[in-house]
Amino acid sequence: MPVSILLVGKLVELGHNQCGNIGPGLRTADNAAEQFTVAPSVEQTLENRIQESSNFLQNVNSYGVRDLKGEKIGLSVGTTIASRTDTTTNDRVPTDPTELDGLYYECKQTNFDTALRYSKIDQWSKFHDFQTRIRNAIVQQQGRDRLMIGFNGQRAAATTNREANPLLQDVNIGWLKKLETNASARYMTRGKEAGQIRIGPGGDYVNLDELVYDMRSNLLQPWYSRDNGFISCVSADLLDEKYFPIIAAHSETPTENEALNRMLSAKKLGGLGVAEVPFMPARTIFISWLGKSGGSNISIYWQEGSRRRTIVDNAKRDQVENYESVNEAYEIEDYGAACAAANLVFPDGNGGWA
Repeated sequence: MPVSILLVGKLVELGHNQCGNIGPGLRTADNAAEQFTVAPSVEQTLENRIQESSNFLQNVNSYGVRDLKGEKIGLSVGTTIASRTDTTTNDRVPTDPTELDGLYYECKQTNFDTALRYSKIDQWSKFHDFQTRIRNAIVQQQGRDRLMIGFNGQRAAATTNREANPLLQDVNIGWLKKLETNASARYMTRGKEAGQIRIGPGGDYVNLDELVYDMRSNLLQPWYSRDNGFISCVSADLLDEKYFPIIAAHSETPTENEALNRMLSAKKLGGLGVAEVPFMPARTIFISWLGKSGGSNISIYWQEGSRRRTIVDNAKRDQVENYESVNEAYEIEDYGAACAAANLVFPDGNGGWA
């Protein structure tokens, strides 16, 4: 009986020497261990599925790019454009409003390799939707991995170490690291004391709202500073610092509890909406604009034609192995529309900060 596993949403039977067509423009190799490139239509479908697997990823641009290296897709406006010319004496001279920051993207190969033991395949073979379940699980994890890299990536190591870098810090350079490197003036890491920003009475800021208001006023480009369409991306621990005391103080009476529920359903920091982001670094705030359909300031670029798969029925290990890779990059389109604060600390109750 041939072994069946998922390949780009279709079934591939390993155990026969030949396989048939499995999708438009895509054909498996005669040898199951031979590498092939995923067809463009299937490649785009898979990218869409990965993006749709996460609510937050749906607010991140997903751009297929032709070249491994090149200019970023997003454009920022770096000048005013309103003017007037007396055309009886001079020609009107149009201005190019777009601003190139001199920074280019560079996609790095990322491997998403998986394996299924024969014993697990045998256990699950009774479920008719086994392949769909595996596909969905892998796609969802690829989405989670991209979020981990986007907010925690520090470098692109030649050989990664998952044990030493559980948040995939060594797989690629993420958005926060690129902001810190390429626009350090927009990345706060200290207040009066080096290495920490104190939030609370007697600290650098009385509360998180004051910090966010200061960030948007002084770290973003002036024309963005009062734009309420921006979003504060935070981890749950920061919201706990703000809302736990309020819940404890105002949840006893029905009237206060009703008002509290309304407030919690529309969480704000410094006047901005809040996104609780999975895998966001603790004690860190990232402010930018987010939106669907290309309306975001943060992007994931993937090189078209770079998604490759190799399937190996490895009897020596009693498993079916799926080797998959794609070249990708994590980019901020307009550094003037992004800022961050890290190393936030709060009163520890003993006269110190933690």
